[in-house]
Amino acid sequence: MKLKALSLLLVAVLVCAAPLKAQRIMVGAERTDLYLDLLKGKRVAVVANHTSLIGSTHLVDTLVASNIMVKKIFCPEHGFRGTAAAGERIGNSTDEKTGIAIVSLYGSNKKPSPQQMADVDVMLFDLQDVGCRFYTYISTLHYVMEACALRGIPLIVLDRPNPNGHYVDGPVMEREYCSFVGIRAGTPIVYGMTIGEYAGLISSELPPPTKGYKLEVVPLLNYTHDSIYHLPVPPSPALQTAQAIALYPSLCLFEGTSISVGRGTEHPFEIIGNDYKMDLRSVKPTPYIELKYLREMLANSDHETFFLKNNFFEKLAGNGRLRQQLLEGASDEEIRQSWQPELDNFKLVRSQFLLYPEH
Repeated sequence: MKLKALSLLLVAVLVCAAPLKAQRIMVGAERTDLYLDLLKGKRVAVVANHTSLIGSTHLVDTLVASNIMVKKIFCPEHGFRGTAAAGERIGNSTDEKTGIAIVSLYGSNKKPSPQQMADVDVMLFDLQDVGCRFYTYISTLHYVMEACALRGIPLIVLDRPNPNGHYVDGPVMEREYCSFVGIRAGTPIVYGMTIGEYAGLISSELPPPTKGYKLEVVPLLNYTHDSIYHLPVPPSPALQTAQAIALYPSLCLFEGTSISVGRGTEHPFEIIGNDYKMDLRSVKPTPYIELKYLREMLANSDHETFFLKNNFFEKLAGNGRLRQQLLEGASDEEIRQSWQPELDNFKLVRSQFLLYPEH
């Protein structure tokens, strides 16, 4: 009897000690019970692209099958199907499957106009972000929120995981350098928030909205900021792998230089170079902005032609100092110390809008 009791005790201890299997992360779009009733009988506009999936079914198809009146689809950079290259102008079109009008929010029309919103009762937003300030889906979010607040239209954001949501780092955007690749002053390159959390931050800073505006975030289930999440589809043509997405915060700064980031090859944002090349497909990405790639490429390039003359590097960096710091040979520690006060301020602001645990 004693031996049997001891055996049962050992089994119980082993079961308790075994690591629990991580529960599957459920994205906001999947949680239809939390938002479909809010759309019934309403004229709905959807901000969506190829990442707006519920399993393998597109969100728009799910809405149509649920008898939701989808009046129009707004699409961001890279288009509704996500096939357009970075910077490529996107025109208006019609979704072949549903016949619903698609309105481009990339090109001359980056914010929904009053005319485009006139027949809309509620806006639904569902895009897969990658957690970097210069990835323009959050700029689209910003403009959509402004348009909704102006016309008093409720906005429902279907949240999705941030694959770079486990850290906050980089220079903070200064107002004079704000553009569509960095629309909010005070945001660092990596902001460590899901798109739903970031929406809360933006909403808090909008001018007093018109009556009727309200932000609803349909939250993720089983997600923390330390969750490992592999995107089911590439969020844009140049971010094809988890490695590229992890390296993107550090490598996108090269878009403001003469150095290639591998666009047009089979490994964009995994290789960089000109005559001097770096293959980063096997490196372990760091949970911070890695400056050594910039430093090494600069050391092996002509300083006079390294940075583009259109100040795009400054728009990506968010300030006018980083270029000068690199040219003057400032150490990584010196550069990082120059970011710290603004980073600390952002972290305090960020903490007010987090919906999920971290660390």
